[in-house]
Amino acid sequence: MKKVKYNFKKAPWFFVILVSILFFICGFFVYKWRQSQTSLSQIKTDYQILLDLKNKLNTSLASASGEINLLKSDDQFIKNNQLQKEIKDIKTSFSKAVKVYEDIVDLRDSKVRVSTFEPLFSLVLSDLSQFKYNESLSKIATLSAKIAIERQKSLATVGSINIDNVTQNNVPPNSGFSRQKVKVGDNFFIVDIIAADLNSTKIIVDTASDNDCSDNCPVLPLATYVSRNNAFAGINGSYFCPASYPSCATKKNSFDTLLMNKNKKYFNSDNNVYSTVPAVIFSGNSARFVTQSLQWGRDTGVDSVLANYPLLVFNSNLATGDSSDTKLSASGNRSFIANKGSTVYIGVVRGVSVVGAAKVLVEMKMDNALNLDSGGSTALWSGGYKYGPGRDIPNAILFVRK
Repeated sequence: MKKVKYNFKKAPWFFVILVSILFFICGFFVYKWRQSQTSLSQIKTDYQILLDLKNKLNTSLASASGEINLLKSDDQFIKNNQLQKEIKDIKTSFSKAVKVYEDIVDLRDSKVRVSTFEPLFSLVLSDLSQFKYNESLSKIATLSAKIAIERQKSLATVGSINIDNVTQNNVPPNSGFSRQKVKVGDNFFIVDIIAADLNSTKIIVDTASDNDCSDNCPVLPLATYVSRNNAFAGINGSYFCPASYPSCATKKNSFDTLLMNKNKKYFNSDNNVYSTVPAVIFSGNSARFVTQSLQWGRDTGVDSVLANYPLLVFNSNLATGDSSDTKLSASGNRSFIANKGSTVYIGVVRGVSVVGAAKVLVEMKMDNALNLDSGGSTALWSGGYKYGPGRDIPNAILFVRK
């Protein structure tokens, strides 16, 4: 077979094409290599910028931290902290001093001798005037302990009354006054209680003021309320702010809860803050207890309306639990108004917390019961003071024969 030879000289176009392709390939790889070198250089540049920024931020943060520490160590900062601590010490000391003073006032109004407390309280005031807050708090603690002991002694015996000389009876009277010893668990409590049948008795509320009063309100002794209404029994009414309390300086003898007096005048109707307070409504031969006074309108066809707190018994069940309010959780003599069917009761349970009073009334099989004011305001009348007279009060609950 004859070999065929290609003559490149006769076909130069083929060589040109081949060389062009080689140059193109080489050029492409050179372009890509340069592009990669540029990208890498840009990355290195960006990284260096970020690194410089980080270093600047760290420097700024260190500088700011140093300025803050310098500010904290500044005398004005220290003085401000010291001032805040001093203000806190002042508030704590004065609030506790006011509380212990009001406890002394309550004992005095309950006819307990307080002369032994007065010199110690004078020392408390002396410490406060000299800014000796720690010393004043120590004396207040001592004084509070002494007051608690004296209060407990006064609860055990009031006048010539001693619990050992009172007859035990867990059943309330059908009518009239009874002083009896009620057993709850292993403990005994004296209860002064007055019973009246709503079929023959009208329950009214009398007020010293004719209208709402927010300060310097008029007050009267319970005996005056009884006599001016020809009532045969009565008890102090709702919580109020005694004029003798320093904390009541701008609202002396005022009360905040709902009430309708014997003249069909409603008090504190617009006080929404206390609209959730329980209330009792008497009308004819019926007694209605509501868990919140907002459940009651402003009907003037009833005999009386009075709101106070807490509800002690509701539908024959215990209606109150432990309270964070020290005035309610501490032992004292607790006034109440209650009912069992158409018989209504007013009285005082001696030497109990509010929860303790509720348990006593549950043991006495009350249908419902409402707590009233207590402490130095406690007063109970039936042919004379059975407890009290206590301080003058802005309102009272009265039993009047129909």
